[in-house]
Amino acid sequence: MPRVFMYSTAVCPYCQMAERLLRARGVTEIDKVRVDLEPAKRAEMMEKTGQRSVPQIYIGETHVGGYDELAALDRAGGLDELLRAAG
Repeated sequence: MPRVFMYSTAVCPYCQMAERLLRARGVTEIDKVRVDLEPAKRAEMMEKTGQRSVPQIYIGETHVGGYDELAALDRAGGLDELLRAAG
């Protein structure tokens, strides 16, 4: 299984939904960076992704995007494929 990395905050419902979806697809470990606790990490996230909102999700080296993009990838059948391919 590839490394799954997510920028998140404590109160973000989309972060929680993304985590639930990933766990439902067999992801057992998610490396999370809380940008609400580490403001410098928010700046890092914005520079890397071009986005201000959380979650911002990486599977392996692939930037998936936020929850909407993750859910769309799952509906299209690409999430399982990415989780297998990146591993």
